[in-house]
Amino acid sequence: MTLSFFDQFMSPVFLGIPLMALALTLPWILFPTPTARWLNNRLLTLQGWFINRFTQQLLLPLNVGGHKWATILTSLMLFLITLNMLGLLPYTFTPTTQLSLNMGLAVPLWLATVIVGMRNQPTAALGHLLPEGTPVPLIPVLIIIETISLFIRPLALGVRLTANLTAGHLLIQLIATAAFVLLPIMPTVAILTSVVLFLLTLLEVAVAMIQAYVFVLLMSLYLQENV
Repeated sequence: MTLSFFDQFMSPVFLGIPLMALALTLPWILFPTPTARWLNNRLLTLQGWFINRFTQQLLLPLNVGGHKWATILTSLMLFLITLNMLGLLPYTFTPTTQLSLNMGLAVPLWLATVIVGMRNQPTAALGHLLPEGTPVPLIPVLIIIETISLFIRPLALGVRLTANLTAGHLLIQLIATAAFVLLPIMPTVAILTSVVLFLLTLLEVAVAMIQAYVFVLLMSLYLQENV
């Protein structure tokens, strides 16, 4: 049976049972559990340092009202990084290549920031739809444009994460297939292709972390406008 390059993005099914829920919950087992001891091992210390540094950078532009979101944004960051990194391993499935999952994460969080803004400061939240000093004839057009841009935000979040990870996985598979095919024909070219594949894999590790950070960072910026 000939497999398509896009078959790697199909949701895993075993005996007719979807394994998406398992793919989403299993990564949490890999995190070390914090203890009440004064001295922890190196892994727990590194994990705590990373979470503290990330939370400080994330909450730096936010006022005190936005600090309530620290737990959910930090947890989302760790969740996305874990899924993206595990998806780079062989014979694994990357849930964040599914647009439906990314939209399921982006839309509720974006909607929550909008609701918070409408509840706490409705005048300022609605004022973002019309920049100050706009000429009167352009007011209806600008309101429509700003409203469309507001509703496009969660779509942009989901599509950005999906497109970057999908493109990276496809490139890795294409170059790996080329190296495998060229090995018996042109070994030198195959070795050079393998070097490119190794460098691309390192790039994809960076992309996996950066895209998770960008997703949460943009969500914090949306929150900043509404608190």
